[in-house]
Amino acid sequence: MSIEQVSDLLRETIRVSLILSAPVLVTALGSGLIISIFQAATQVNEQTLSFVPKIVLTLGIFAVVFPWVMRTLVDFGTRLFLAAGARGGP
Repeated sequence: MSIEQVSDLLRETIRVSLILSAPVLVTALGSGLIISIFQAATQVNEQTLSFVPKIVLTLGIFAVVFPWVMRTLVDFGTRLFLAAGARGGP
């Protein structure tokens, strides 16, 4: 494998991992921001108030996007193995 091929593979891997993690990370960030604003406005600083909604929303979004995540990972893995087979091995 040449340096260019390894670089392309690494770039594609990083791109796919960022795209796949974005929905969950954006949900956690958004819910954390909304909860923080609510806590600052009401001066209620309860730890469970910040943790429970964030984890519920994050798990909910993960359950919704899980089929898409798996389909994208399978497609990426298939492309990776087909490319490795076309090159004649490692």
